[in-house]
Formats: sequence, C-alpha cells, structure tokens
Amino acid sequence: MVGREKLDVLIKNGSVVLKDEVRMLGIGIKAGRIVVLGENLDDIEANSVVDAAGLTIMAGMIDVHVHLNEPGLGEWEGFETGSAALAAGGCTTYVDMPLNGIPPTVTVNAMHQKLAAAEGRSYVDYAIWGGLVPGKLHELAPLAEAGVVGFKAFMSSPGDPSEDAFREVDDYTLLEGMKIIAGLGKVLALHAESEPIVAKLGQAMRAEGRLTPADYVASRPIIAELEAINRALFYAEQTGCALHFVHISSEAGINLITAARERGMNVTVETCPHYLALTAADLDRKGAVAKCSPPLRDAEERAKLWNAIAEGRVDMISSDHSPCPASMKEADNFFDAWGGIAGAQSSVELIVGEGHVKRGLPLTLISELLASGPARRFGLQDSKGEIRIGADADLVLIDLNKSYTLEVEQLYQRHKHSPYVGEELHCKIKATYVRGRLVYEESEGLSESMQGEWIRH
Repeated sequence: MVGREKLDVLIKNGSVVLKDEVRMLGIGIKAGRIVVLGENLDDIEANSVVDAAGLTIMAGMIDVHVHLNEPGLGEWEGFETGSAALAAGGCTTYVDMPLNGIPPTVTVNAMHQKLAAAEGRSYVDYAIWGGLVPGKLHELAPLAEAGVVGFKAFMSSPGDPSEDAFREVDDYTLLEGMKIIAGLGKVLALHAESEPIVAKLGQAMRAEGRLTPADYVASRPIIAELEAINRALFYAEQTGCALHFVHISSEAGINLITAARERGMNVTVETCPHYLALTAADLDRKGAVAKCSPPLRDAEERAKLWNAIAEGRVDMISSDHSPCPASMKEADNFFDAWGGIAGAQSSVELIVGEGHVKRGLPLTLISELLASGPARRFGLQDSKGEIRIGADADLVLIDLNKSYTLEVEQLYQRHKHSPYVGEELHCKIKATYVRGRLVYEESEGLSESMQGEWIRH
C-alpha cells in the first residue's frame, strides 16, 4: 500500500478463502476495495479494526437468480426486504429476474421503472436481467444497450395468467431470439421444462382428482427438463448463442449440459440450495412452502447432484428466491398454490453447511460456486467474486463452528415463510460487507442506510 495510508477497515485474524487456498490473513480496505492482503498487519492503522479470530472469510455470494417482484406488485417482496434477506444471508450482489413485476422487464421503459424502484432501496449491489418473450424481439438490442446483464426466457408457462404478465417463448421466438442475443454478445438464461409435457400431465392430474404434492412432482418429470435442455442446445448450436440453464434439478440434465460444453458450446449450469437440502418427501411434511418448478426430487437424485458438484460439473449455485404473500401458498389443492421458494437468506449457510461442514467439500470450491463462477459468467469478475487486491471488498464472515435452528423471527424477507424454518443450519453468518461497508452484523442486524448500487453491464 503506497505510503502506508490509513485504512478504512482492517479485518484481522480470519481464515480467508482465496481462489486456490485458504490462509490466515488480514484484509485491508480503502475506498471500498481490498488494498492489502497479508500476515502481521498490526502496524497498519485503520479507522475500524475487526477481529475475525475463529471466523472464515469468503467473497460475498453473487446470486444471479432472484425475483424481487418490483415494480408494480405492491404486497409482494420488493427491493428493500429482499435485499435485506440477501445481506443477512451473505449475498453482496444479486441479479433480479425480469418477471413477477408489472411491467416485466421486456422493454427499456420497464427496465427504467425497475431501476427507479430499486434506487436507494437495496442493501447490496445489483444487476438486472432483461426478458425474451413473444412479440418483443425488437426490444432485445435496446435492452442490451441499456445495460442488462443478459436475457431470461421460460420454455414452460411462468404461471401468471394476467394479460400483461411475462410469457413463455414459442419455438420461433426462442430460435430468433438466440440469433439476436448471439449477435449482441449476451447470455440467454433458460427455465428448461417442456410446456407440452408438463401442461398435459398437469391437466390429466387435475382431471383425475390427483392433487397431492406427490402428484404435482409426477406432473413435472425429469424427462420434461431433459427435452427442453436438448431443444435449447440444438438451437444454440445453430445460432452460436451462449446459454445459462437455471435451477437444473437432475444429474441427467447436468450431464447433457456438460457434454455440450465439452464439445465446445458456450453453456453453463446452475442448481439451487433447495435441490441440495430438501427432497420430494419434504413436500408432504412442509407443504406448499417447499413447492417450486422444477419440483424437488428424491434423495437419490439429491445425492447425484452433490456428486456432480464435487466433480466440478456444476458452474454455480443460486437461490431462485421466488417469494409471494403467504396467502398464495394456501390453496385447496397443491397445483393451485404458488410455486416458488423463498430462501435467499439461507443460501450461503446451506451450501457451506451442507457442502463443507457436513460433506467436506473444499471451501475454494464452495466459493467458486457462490461467487467467482457467477462473476466470470456474467462479466462481473473485474471487481467482484474473489478476495484479491483491487477487488471490491464484498465479504462474508462465517462461523463454521456454530449450528442453529432457523426461526421465523430471524427472517428479514417481507413474508415470513421459508422451507428452512425449523431446520438446523450448520454454520452461522456473522457479518456481511459490501464494498467495505458493514451492511449486516449478527448482533446489530442491518445497517441504517441502503447504498447498494446498480451494476450496469
């Protein structure tokens, strides 16, 4: 550090997770960036000195798959409470999805409305997805120019019947959209389930009066995921479009994507904490709070997903935080309940706890999945995703020796339901820093100000 200038923050005595190793280091922060990494930093002055003895320090999570439901949805989550949950959960940057807002982010005007809703109301930094929907192909280039990180499309129905809601793509829109997105140099993220398969199976279940959680799972089988993945990969081969498959729930799906990457395609795959921590059997116990699509799978499939992670076949883990008012989880049959899991606050604790504490996966691999992998894929790696000199001081301090049971009162999200309430989590987040600012501390809670910034891509 030039001239031994006084630091803003010095975090000492922590076990720091770097790209390829874990070391006992001090971290010096100035003007929001890491400027010193080293041992024996006691002679350096700082305005704030934090003793992280006994704690593990990781790069903050970059959650590329959240639904914060603004603008226009009133009683839904919102940037303030959604980002609060993310901050308390060790996430320092998120990318908000284009649906579940009115209007959805499929035009530049809609994007500006979303950014206006977010300004001054986010505890952590954020970027924005644009949407690929029928009838809006001409909007893709303007959205790219305006600064979206990429585009999201649904290959099955998003489930909102209202006239101005986000719509799934037809094959023409998917193919032509890929051609345009490839030319723009952006990534297309896909919800990959075959609408013809899941729609017909769902209709048949309803007609037969089969309305249980197990019937819902059976209506969205793994083959529906595989068909959609195969179709999208075929289109991408023809167009050269970069793809990112969100919330993949099966090892077979991961294998298809891995094979495509090995033959030279530009494709990545994400899975989610709920597929790694829960199984379809939990739906009977927990009910619609654990309903999502694709649905939870069985314990054998969960074990296969963990194996795929250990072998490096998964690129990243994201929450798919999809909250709703509690009343929407209450329905006469399971098919009518809202399908989305509100779990953003628990992602880091679940993956570190289940992956490292219980299964012994290296913390460097966990950090790759939660931070550096997403940063590289979506062009954030110059400043985020890794603990190194020059990077933003986006940090999460974790106690690996503290287990606890999550209680409703501990949730920061607007609607206090989560499938992880009542579950034992095998580590505890102590503090979260965004660009060197303390935004969450276990005993004090959230910071008073919301200074999260939009990352224009």
